Parts: sequence; C-alpha cells; structure tokens
Amino acid sequence: MGFESWLERDHAMLLDFTPQVTGLLSQPLWLFWEDERGKRVSHAPDYFARFEDGRGLVVDCRPLDRIDARSAAKFAAARAACEAVGWGYRVVGEVDPVRMVNVRWLAGYRHPRHGADDGLAARSLALFSMPSPLVAQAGLLGDPIAVLPTVFHLLWLGRLTADLSRPLSDATLVSRAEAW
Repeated sequence: MGFESWLERDHAMLLDFTPQVTGLLSQPLWLFWEDERGKRVSHAPDYFARFEDGRGLVVDCRPLDRIDARSAAKFAAARAACEAVGWGYRVVGEVDPVRMVNVRWLAGYRHPRHGADDGLAARSLALFSMPSPLVAQAGLLGDPIAVLPTVFHLLWLGRLTADLSRPLSDATLVSRAEAW
C-alpha cells in the first residue's frame, strides 16, 4: 500500500484494521476543476475504502493544524465530488499514539498463518467469552508463546476486542467481539 507520510501509513493501517473494510486503494483518483478565478486545480485524495455493505469512503490525511486555505479548498472540492457519487468523505489528522502502537503490533499478526490452527482459534474465542486478562487467559490454552499469536490474529481480525487506547500488556482485558 502506497503512502507519502507516516500519517498516511497510520491511516492506511487503521483502515486495514477495520473489519468492515473489504478493499483499500492508495491515491484512487484525480479530481480536476477550475477555481473561482478560472485557474486549473487538481487533487488526488489519499485513500479510497470499500466497505462490506458497498459503501465507499474517500480519505485525505493531513494534520488538522496544517490545513491552509489552499488545502481546505481542495478538501471541499473532494467532499462535493464524493457526495455527488454517493461516497463518504473524511479528512483525518493525527492518530492517538498509544492506539497506533497497538495497531502496529497487531498488524504483525495479520497474516493467516497466525490463525491457521482452527481448533486453537475456536478455543481462544470460547475462552475469551468474558473479558479476561490477556496472558493469564491465553496461558490456560497452553504455552503463551504458542497461543498469543493466534489471540493477536483474532484481535487483528476484530473477532476479539480490547481497549487499544491503553498500552497492550499482560493484564489487558480481552473479550470476544459482539458481532461474533
């Protein structure tokens, strides 16, 4: 996935982490128009996300305190174009650093190999049916070194959930996600 800044990288990772997102494209399109003075203007939004229900979302990434008049005009044009075709549009800024560290960690377990043992995944989901401390509960299934990659994979997939606004630790409470 392409990105031009760490901020874009973080938002691409957050979109990838969103279970309802089924497709993600970097710089999906170019918009061209003339401004009020007749000057030709162009803009390529940062991302397009497709959701499982068919919705589309176009995302521009910019620290909110760095949006100048020129950028604001481009973002307004992008919003109008998205509304015209029935897509959502969002300008996103800085991400909570603790949440981002946690998501980056979990991204290391996104590969299906970490959930390849269907039996272990099913037992993990059953064991975390009630909020429970991460490592102690994983230890009930076996050696945490062998079990935790599956638990982290299930967290990445959104089948398990935890408060990612706090640093992940041995005591982090993990539970089965409501949708599952």
